[in-house]
Amino acid sequence: MPRTNGVLQDWTFDALAWSARTLGGIGPLRRSLADRAERRLRDKGYRPVPRHPQAVEQDKASFSLALLTMAERALAERRVGRPAVRSLLKTVLSDILVHRGDESAKDRFRARHKGVTPPDFLTISPGKACNLACVGCYANSGNHGEKLDWATVDRIVGDAHDGWGTRFFVLSGGEPLAWRESRKGVLELAEAHPDCYFVMYSNGTLIDDAVARRLGQLGNLTPALSIEGMKARTDARRGEGVFDRIVVAAERLAREGVLFGMSLTATRENCDEILSDEVLEKFVDGLGALYAFVFHYMPIGRAVTLDLMMTAEQRLRLYERTWSLIRDRHLFVVDFWNGATGSNGCLAAGRPGGYFHINWNGDMSPCVFFPYSPVNVKEVYSRGGSLDDAWAHPFFASIRRWQREYGYRESHESCSSCQNWIAPCLIRDHHSDFRRIMAEHDARPTDDAAKAALEDPQWHEGLESFDREFWALTDPIWHAQYTNGSKGIPPGPMKRL
Repeated sequence: MPRTNGVLQDWTFDALAWSARTLGGIGPLRRSLADRAERRLRDKGYRPVPRHPQAVEQDKASFSLALLTMAERALAERRVGRPAVRSLLKTVLSDILVHRGDESAKDRFRARHKGVTPPDFLTISPGKACNLACVGCYANSGNHGEKLDWATVDRIVGDAHDGWGTRFFVLSGGEPLAWRESRKGVLELAEAHPDCYFVMYSNGTLIDDAVARRLGQLGNLTPALSIEGMKARTDARRGEGVFDRIVVAAERLAREGVLFGMSLTATRENCDEILSDEVLEKFVDGLGALYAFVFHYMPIGRAVTLDLMMTAEQRLRLYERTWSLIRDRHLFVVDFWNGATGSNGCLAAGRPGGYFHINWNGDMSPCVFFPYSPVNVKEVYSRGGSLDDAWAHPFFASIRRWQREYGYRESHESCSSCQNWIAPCLIRDHHSDFRRIMAEHDARPTDDAAKAALEDPQWHEGLESFDREFWALTDPIWHAQYTNGSKGIPPGPMKRL
């Protein structure tokens, strides 16, 4: 997740939180504080730095400005209730982004691991079960009984919290709301860890009045509702009538003051629609969604096919559209492929600022879309080990080394030869490197579909062909606008509400 690196000072969030609590989130004080925070972000974007290309720093500042705008919109329009306001300001903006959380845990990790910073967040898929059967599902979810027990999930969150200083967790699946174990689920998980913030990628169909009400009371669990665009596209991939059920769920969430957003999967069929004006008017302006996470269809999971993957030209168009929305309209849109200049590149394998994925069987993999695992968390725990032991596995260390050599760095490290961050992904954008690292280590596929892909020569050839096409399109842009140029943050102020 994009970070402000301390630009927004502690007093800003303390004052914004006080303003939100005492003034209901409106008034001149809130706007004045937001104005000052905005000026700091813009100044940071133009401040010379030695570690990364200047335009990369400007992209990070644009991300942070979009996040600030999201908070401004949430408060000014009273889109969220008091519990969500508290979690947004205290946990997300202050503890996570400005690092007022447990820095001592991160310092202890650095002491144990030669100065390396731990990952910032974890993605946990506690269960594979889902009430839908979407075309091309990366997890091949459906009517499955595979799941983690409550004690293991609770321990994972607690260990990352205490050992790594982590405060941000993503819940995926399967459908997170379908996971129940020991009469507990994701709502109870958020309640058990009130100083953490959870995002769950949900199809929305299990959000009834009671679930929406509970989410409003918690405030620290935000649903990202999965859509494929408008009704025709969404129903075609997710099932007849699903779009209308998602709209009803969004209305319930808005009524209960829940901060929610969209989860968008870009495919060859819908990539020009998912961030269209029609979708934004419906979900952002109309229903009250405050953010969007964009995921590119990856050829893994159910019915593996390269035919659903965007072409190189389509991905470039999506890149341009995404950054236009971030820079010009200050919408908080997070695309983990096309937005890599705002996150220091690839976030996989537990790199500083990055994350791991842990699935329903306990398999730890570099990311959600990299279904190959060298270690199982349950087995690590049974041997008396910790998350640190999993983090240190040579397979993950090899990926982190590739990331450093490619040019991704911690914020204090210089980068004199950063390569093209518009193409950041190891498994898709640098598939030959992925094959080399896989050949060097014993990382087993986490399911039969991942095994079949790994053994399919056409799968490898297709991804390597895509790499060459996308590199030819974007490497000139990287050198013109980042290595030798500066895109800059648009001069206009964010819209005051």
